[in-house]
Amino acid sequence: MNSRLVALVTGLVLVLAACSNGGASPAASTATSAAHPTAAASAASSSARAALTIFGAASLRGVLDRVKTAYEAANAGSTLTISIDSSATLETQIEQGAPADVFLSADTTNPKKLVDKGLVDGAAVTFARNKLTIVVPTANPAGITSPKDLAKAGVKVIAAGDAVPITKYATLLVAALTKEAGYPADFAARYTANIASKEDNVKAIVAKIELGEGDAGIVYVTDAKASTNVTTIDVPDTANVPATYAGIVVKASKDAAAARAFLTWFAGPDGQAILATFGFLAPS
Repeated sequence: MNSRLVALVTGLVLVLAACSNGGASPAASTATSAAHPTAAASAASSSARAALTIFGAASLRGVLDRVKTAYEAANAGSTLTISIDSSATLETQIEQGAPADVFLSADTTNPKKLVDKGLVDGAAVTFARNKLTIVVPTANPAGITSPKDLAKAGVKVIAAGDAVPITKYATLLVAALTKEAGYPADFAARYTANIASKEDNVKAIVAKIELGEGDAGIVYVTDAKASTNVTTIDVPDTANVPATYAGIVVKASKDAAAARAFLTWFAGPDGQAILATFGFLAPS
């Protein structure tokens, strides 16, 4: 009897132990989870708590201030350091080894330079479009009422350096205006002769016009919209030049996966919503 009782009790203990463990020990379950993380967990680890340096075109200053707040709030523990300058200057800095994770340019030319030099991780991503307008001081002392007036004698035009994207777009605009009805055949030459200074970036053009240090300047619509101290002169739609913005992940980034996650977010619905509030157009 005693031996049968012992066997019965032993069997009951084993059954209860198996049921309480669900067929596997907690230690084993934990080890299995650690060895096989989910795709979502992997994605989160690549973007959350990442410290990224974003190089951005001067015309994106306001956008990137807003983006920094929104992205850090959406990705707890992440930090964005924003560096702003002309796209040409930032491209040169990246070539020279400046520590950047993402480059957001006001054109497609500067990102392509980095692509051609093998300094990019993945393909360039088009994320926005812009248009051009003319800004004059609020008081408009030169009495400019039309793009045609940029060729008038004595008008001081504020422009940007030759390598700055706004200069390329402005040159195309001036060439297109020359073909418009009522514009003189030498409009481009007269405009060029009126350039009084060449600034480092488009924000510097707006700043000089705000201060009355120039009579007019060709800038992006978004930069004109951001200033309360300038008046805009519309450009004919038939001559306006679309500006296309593109971004890349820098190959030398210490966290390319996190950088790619940011660029995807920025080019996606969240980033597009912020860009739209500043007047940027969605990429075509």
